[in-house]
Amino acid sequence: MRPALPAAAVGFDQRVYAVVAPIPQGRLATYGQVADWIGAYGCARQVGWSLRRLALPSPVPWHRVVSARGQISMSLSREGSDWIQRELLIAEGIPVDGAGRLALRSYLWVPQ
Repeated sequence: MRPALPAAAVGFDQRVYAVVAPIPQGRLATYGQVADWIGAYGCARQVGWSLRRLALPSPVPWHRVVSARGQISMSLSREGSDWIQRELLIAEGIPVDGAGRLALRSYLWVPQ
């Protein structure tokens, strides 16, 4: 179930947060899925930047959004949030290896 948000009434970041919020514990979505859900096709990278702007800790489950390759985007520029993401996913029962790879097909969430 995707929330219907009028693009003109709500900013990009707020639209991202609204569709990420209902991702259930133990499930994943991709940056591209989130972009598609808000009608911003091809804007997966911008979704990542929106999630990166969240203050931590956050009530928005940002850690449940990963790359379409089934990986946590590991980068020095993330200033440790990549490792926080890894630990949060493991705590939810999603196995993540040392390189940030996970079984995306097994945990992918597709809203009704």
